[in-house]
Amino acid sequence: MALLENLEPKKVFKYFEEIAAIPHGSSYTKRISDYLYNFAKVRNLRAIQDEYNNVIIFCPATPGYEAAKTVIIQGHMDMVCEKEDGVDIDFKKDGLKLETSGDYVYAKGTTLGADDGIALAYALAIMDSDLIHPALEFVFTVDEEIGMLGASALDTSCLEGKIMLNLDNEDEGYLLVSCAGGATVTARLDLKYEQEKSAYRFLKISVSGLRGGHSGTEIDKGGANADLILGRALYTASKCADIRIVTLAGGNKDNAIPRSAQALIGVKDKSESVIEALEDLAENLKHEYRVTDKEIKLDCQEVESGAECLDKETTDKLIAMLVNLPCGVYAMHQQVIGLVQTSLNLGILEMDEGEARASFSVRSSIKSQKEELIDRIDCLMKMLGGTVDVSGKYPAMEYNGYTKLQQTLDEAYHDLFCERINFMHIHAGVECGIFADKIKGLDAVSLGPQINHIHTTEEKLKISSTKKTWELIIETLKRLARNY
Repeated sequence: MALLENLEPKKVFKYFEEIAAIPHGSSYTKRISDYLYNFAKVRNLRAIQDEYNNVIIFCPATPGYEAAKTVIIQGHMDMVCEKEDGVDIDFKKDGLKLETSGDYVYAKGTTLGADDGIALAYALAIMDSDLIHPALEFVFTVDEEIGMLGASALDTSCLEGKIMLNLDNEDEGYLLVSCAGGATVTARLDLKYEQEKSAYRFLKISVSGLRGGHSGTEIDKGGANADLILGRALYTASKCADIRIVTLAGGNKDNAIPRSAQALIGVKDKSESVIEALEDLAENLKHEYRVTDKEIKLDCQEVESGAECLDKETTDKLIAMLVNLPCGVYAMHQQVIGLVQTSLNLGILEMDEGEARASFSVRSSIKSQKEELIDRIDCLMKMLGGTVDVSGKYPAMEYNGYTKLQQTLDEAYHDLFCERINFMHIHAGVECGIFADKIKGLDAVSLGPQINHIHTTEEKLKISSTKKTWELIIETLKRLARNY
């Protein structure tokens, strides 16, 4: 007996349980891709499986509704694989062990993969049910969780739909109607070392105790960035004494606001003045960030070291880079109150023997402003004799007002549940942006059931919300078939 067979909607949970039994972590999606492709073939539905393992399934309209506009239904195959200590599972080979508790489904000791296995389950249930709907194009992408790679590589020329329901939203009762585009930008500076060794006293400067956070959702909260604080500390030190940088580092993800950073510097003289000045700066920082980062610390201690120092010119350039590179909120949205429109986050600061690197996550819901920020970084680095690399670009889904698709969903939600749906905008990237960029004139939204604690071993799918979202999807498809 299947664990979820008595849950409603029965077909949705039937397919969700089948999906959970198939390993489908990011980069290991071949088996789930084959499962979806074979599902279509058994039902004589036209299907495409590309070289990346993306799958597209074409489902004809319910007889009598062939004239309605085609609708794309989209979700991703891969899941984030996390497990608790001591849990015996090989995510490349083993399925998940599902459990239920009250109104929730979860996986024992691991992530559940409802993000985005529930999208696949909804899609298969639609194909296996006698529903009124227009022609449907089901698009299942791979490796969303590691950079939206499948969506980026997908050839959309075979798609006719200009309406898209993305089923990758974990907040039931909310419609995602816009998202930011972004890119990873890495500023690089070649390092030159002193040719002759000089007598230095060495100081270790450490920034710690910061709150940090995700640069998409926390960039506007006013918190401190450890890499920027470190740059400020180095400039303060340089005003007191003749210093040389030995090493510096801070942060490990470009999309995370760094919580700590460190530098080792050599000081020819006046090291006491440097320590004094940094103690004063530490007190100022405690006052400046007394609300957002109450535990902020700036420490400076003398240490023993025989390491090579950068020369004065390179030291000055590195400090100028850290002090002058833009970071934080650049512009707020002009239509959506409280939404960040454009920002950038200096997330990784690192150096080796030959090069220093500062990596940014740049985000904007306006393409031209994203490019402007990249240009600003590039312009400064050129002045300093450095270079800039841009990678991982993904487009935004710009806000286009209250569209006909949004209205259809809004009215269906109200008629079904006697309440209004909420509209949501995020300063982060989702696959909708990629599809909106590839399919001109696309009217897209993202919706889904309530999923708590995604990407953690506490992940839980709300059963009643799954049913509620199913009712909204099938009612919306019916209205799109009849009225769109």
